[in-house]
Amino acid sequence: MESDRVEGTAVFNQQGKQIGTIKRLLIEKVSGRVLYVDVTFGGFLGLRVHHRTIPWDKLSYAKDLEGYRIEITEEQVRDAPSFYGGEGDDLVWPDRKRQKELRDYWHDDPRGPI
Repeated sequence: MESDRVEGTAVFNQQGKQIGTIKRLLIEKVSGRVLYVDVTFGGFLGLRVHHRTIPWDKLSYAKDLEGYRIEITEEQVRDAPSFYGGEGDDLVWPDRKRQKELRDYWHDDPRGPI
């Protein structure tokens, strides 16, 4: 499947309520596997948009919703760190400390650089 068919797809909580949209996929360089997705939610006309980074394996495609359902709570998503800088900022984290924060939050073992 092409990445642009995933990007822009809605993300729903376990009850079927839309909580966000997939902005982009984060792919591990060596294996080419999708490790995380950048989910955006909130905001209006691009203002006050929040980014949160979720492991790809926490989402499953729901045909009935024509989007992805998460296997975690909305609170876990909102409390998750973001691979990107400040809210609404598309700058990639500049240091490994913040990458480690992301992996620690999700209890995700390092699999190589993102």
